[in-house]
Amino acid sequence: MVYRENYASPTSVSVINQAFAWMFGGLLLTALASFAVESSNSLANLILNNNIIFFGLIIVELALVFFLSIRIQKLSFGAALFTFLVYSLLNGLTISAIFFIYTASSIASVFVISALIFGIMALIGYTTKRDLTSIGNLALMALIGVILASLVNLFLKNGTMSLVISYLAVVIFVGLTAFDTQKIKRMSESGAGANMGIYGALALYLDFINIFLNLLRIFGRQRD
Repeated sequence: MVYRENYASPTSVSVINQAFAWMFGGLLLTALASFAVESSNSLANLILNNNIIFFGLIIVELALVFFLSIRIQKLSFGAALFTFLVYSLLNGLTISAIFFIYTASSIASVFVISALIFGIMALIGYTTKRDLTSIGNLALMALIGVILASLVNLFLKNGTMSLVISYLAVVIFVGLTAFDTQKIKRMSESGAGANMGIYGALALYLDFINIFLNLLRIFGRQRD
């Protein structure tokens, strides 16, 4: 992979730290945005009860992820960071719906469980000597299947199928957490620039959010 010549060449540890630091920053921004919607009836009605705005935000989120993924090497560090933070903010607005579906206690408990699983898999990905490329490729192919199955289930609305998809998604993103951590470490060791910290943050953020949301669908206790 070719990087822009004006990139800095931080050490492996510094880029890994950047990836996790910006990931946590993105998660914090997502949480603040979600709490803002949950605590404001007018904001909740505007976003969650308006299909045009809600699905419009989701489309923008997908566009930002795609844009950041393909343009990461050509963007300035500031532009890459801004794009990631905007995505994190918008994602917080849309996933705020969980506060109206699940109890606060189940959200908190599932979040802790997700953090523990994510942390263990990230540690495995960082420390293992085994090449996780084959696992990562298999997980990515499986993810395509899960996405297609999810689209089909939008029309079928089959509860059992939805549950199976959630279980599969958890397994996939658990594997991707280890794979992405190892990939970030290797890019760091090859002299990747600061933008790779943002790229890594996005990958890890997506892994964690998907583990959390799918575990919540499986174990979350719905509000009365």
